[in-house]
Amino acid sequence: MDKDAYLEGAIKDVLSGDDAALDDRIAHAALLFAVSGAMTEADRLVTHWHALTERPVTALVPGAVRARAWAMLFEARGTRPEWAAALTPLDLDAEERAHEEYLARRASDLDGLLGGSPIGEAVAQLGPSRPDRLREAVARGDLDAWAEIASRQGRPDVAVLAATRRLAARLIAGADPLGLGEWPEVCAGALVAALYERYPPDTGSWREMIAGILRLRGGGTAPPAASLRTIGAAEARLGLQLPDDYREFLQTCDGLPADVVFPRLLGTAELRAEGGVVVIAEPAVVLLTAAGDEWRTVEIDPALGTTVHPTFRALLERHLLLLAQSA
Repeated sequence: MDKDAYLEGAIKDVLSGDDAALDDRIAHAALLFAVSGAMTEADRLVTHWHALTERPVTALVPGAVRARAWAMLFEARGTRPEWAAALTPLDLDAEERAHEEYLARRASDLDGLLGGSPIGEAVAQLGPSRPDRLREAVARGDLDAWAEIASRQGRPDVAVLAATRRLAARLIAGADPLGLGEWPEVCAGALVAALYERYPPDTGSWREMIAGILRLRGGGTAPPAASLRTIGAAEARLGLQLPDDYREFLQTCDGLPADVVFPRLLGTAELRAEGGVVVIAEPAVVLLTAAGDEWRTVEIDPALGTTVHPTFRALLERHLLLLAQSA
C-alpha cells in the first residue's frame, strides 16, 4: 500500500467527497488503523466523525463482513468504545461460522455489488468464480501471505482480515501485518483536521469559546473580565485604540493562562507597545499590528514559523480547533 497516495486520496474524500464517499473513507481508515494495532487512533477518528457529521455510526458498517470485523475486534479488545454503543451486538459464534463459509467461497466477478449487503452477497454467488488468494491466506491464518497481496492494493481489504476471529487478538496486540508503524497516528491526525475543515465548529460567544478552551485543556480558570475603564486606561498608556474584537476578549477575561503549546495572554496592565506593535503574550510570540485602520494578529512559532491571523478572534478559534482535534 502506498501510504502517501492513500493519505492524499483520503484527505480529498474527506474534504470534497459526497457524504457516501466520506463515510466510506472514514470506515476503511478506521478499520485499517485497528488491524494495525492502532485501535486508539481508530476510536479517535470515528468519534470526531460522529460528533461533526451527526450521522449514525451504522453508516460506517455496511454489510455483514465489516460489521463482523468490528465485533471480532471488540471481543479481542475486551471492551467496546463509546461510539460503538449504537451497533447491534452480534452472535459471535454464528458470525464465526458465517465467516468461515465466506472465506471458503470462490471470488465472484460480482463481489461488492450493492455494497456488500446480504442481497449483494447472494447475487455475487451467481457470477463466474475463481480462487481468491487473499481469502485463502486469511483462512490459513497466514498474515504474511495476506500482507503480500494486500500491500499491492490501494485500499487493502482489511475487513475480511479483522472479521476472522482467530486472528483478531493478534491484530489488537499489534501484529501490524502491513508494517504501518506510527503512520496511523499521522494519518488519523490529518483526517481529523480535514474533518474539522469540512465541518468547522461553531465557537459561539466569547464566553462560550473561552469556556471551551479551558475545558479542552483539562480545566483552569480565566481571570475576571476587565472593565471599560481599565481598558481605556491601557489604551491611553499605549497611545492607541485596541481592535474591537480584542477589547471584547478583555471584557470577557483579562488575559488567559498558558498551556503546553500556547503562551500566556497578558492582562491589560501588562500590555506594552513597541514601535506601533502591541505585545499581548508572554513570551512575546503573539502581537497585534496595525496597517492603517486594519489590525492583524501575528503568531510566532519557532518551529512552524510566523502566522498572520486576520483578527485576534481567529487566533483563539484556531487554538480551540487544535485542542478539539487533539482531544
